[in-house]
Amino acid sequence: MPHINLLPWREQAKQKKQKSYIVILVMVGISALGLMLLVDAYYSHLIANQQMRNQYLQNEILVLDAKIAEIKELKAKRKSLEQRMELIADLQHNRNLAAQVLAEITTTVPAGIFFTELEKKGNSVFITGKSESNNRVSNLMRNAEASYLFELPLLNTIVAAKANAQIDLLSDFKMSVQVKPFAERISAAEVNP
Repeated sequence: MPHINLLPWREQAKQKKQKSYIVILVMVGISALGLMLLVDAYYSHLIANQQMRNQYLQNEILVLDAKIAEIKELKAKRKSLEQRMELIADLQHNRNLAAQVLAEITTTVPAGIFFTELEKKGNSVFITGKSESNNRVSNLMRNAEASYLFELPLLNTIVAAKANAQIDLLSDFKMSVQVKPFAERISAAEVNP
């Protein structure tokens, strides 16, 4: 006799397939969730690593900013010291300038001229004097221009002598010369010892 199965085998097969589908679906969900957690942990680790690097860079930037500020302060101090040193050097170079001016005037003044007034203001020397002739004033200006110490001689005024004067006929003149800067004086002195 043939064997007949009267049990609802189709429904059981369908339920079995449904159960296996749900199990597979749950397993896939758990796997996807686990994979998402792993990816999240990996990216969280990368972000934390990058934040640590950024923090390290920020700290180093702060250290470098402090060093830059210190360097700027040192440069300002250096500039101040250099200015002081230049001022001291200028004072040292100009210490004997009055004596040098007087010594150079004695060599540049030709015969027939004498000074009545000599005044120094800054780098300018103002000369007031008397001359026997205009040619002698011209010689004085040429000598001043050729001098290692003077430059830019400028004749301001020359007044001819009065014919009815009781003393010799002397003309009055006023002129000015500039004292050369120290570097130019040194180079001029080296060229013309």
